[in-house]
Amino acid sequence: MILAITGGTGFVGSRLIELAAAAGHEVRALTRRPQPDMPHVTWVPGALDTPLALASLVRGADAVIHVAGVVNAPDRAGFAAGNVAGTQAVVDAATTAGVQRFIHVSSLAAREPQLSDYGWSKAGAEHVVVASTLNWTIVRPTAIYGPGDMEMRDMFRMAKFGLALLPPPGRMSVIEVSDLARLLLALVASNHGRLILEAEDGAPGGWTHGDFARAIGTAVGRPVLPLALPKAILSLAARADRLLRGPKAKLTADRVGYLSHPDWTVDPAKRPDSTLWQAEVPTLQGLTETASWYRAKGLL
Repeated sequence: MILAITGGTGFVGSRLIELAAAAGHEVRALTRRPQPDMPHVTWVPGALDTPLALASLVRGADAVIHVAGVVNAPDRAGFAAGNVAGTQAVVDAATTAGVQRFIHVSSLAAREPQLSDYGWSKAGAEHVVVASTLNWTIVRPTAIYGPGDMEMRDMFRMAKFGLALLPPPGRMSVIEVSDLARLLLALVASNHGRLILEAEDGAPGGWTHGDFARAIGTAVGRPVLPLALPKAILSLAARADRLLRGPKAKLTADRVGYLSHPDWTVDPAKRPDSTLWQAEVPTLQGLTETASWYRAKGLL
């Protein structure tokens, strides 16, 4: 198939492109900057706010996989521009081009839009997709990890010193990046109707924050002491992170809102059908491979 992919230079998108090309698909991928040549991949210069680039990206495509999104922005307007308006632009281009299949990567945060500007914007993007005439499927990933991820790196770094500073007690689901990419590819050819799916590693009931932190400790070879922090302390830590790392801060005030929610596990009724897809990467194995990648890159 010819697959049009946004967000192809990011963590999830780059792994998706690798697997799609390896499976024999012809990939068109949007990029702001020049990229190295890859077999079966055509890079389309442009961004979500360049209509001509989007038209070129989706023209003649069998499916669009919209991965691109904003995970960190200074205010609600920034999230709206990247996630809501950006999704609308891709939906419009796909509709005009007569694309038959549209896969949209959302987030579990969309379930609780009142908790954060990020969740609000992801819910808004879902509304754009649902209101379209496209044959769509929405995937709400849980916390995504794996080689190449930079969002969880701080947790691995803390674990190296035997410590894990965590949100208030709660539960979460996780998914390894290759498993997520395989699900997106499986959905391209599926005809299960318009669905909102929530995918994870298959751990019954997900993980407590403390157990996941201990698993990261196992991956880096250190016992870890989990310390749950009140939301007020997390808010102070977010201010400190902003002062120290500026726009590169990982703990932001907006993230504190949804990190403090007690239940980010998947809805069992929204799991993908097991005949379509099942997670293949055991989480402890995936975390160990992620730690090895950090070490190889000098990041741990």
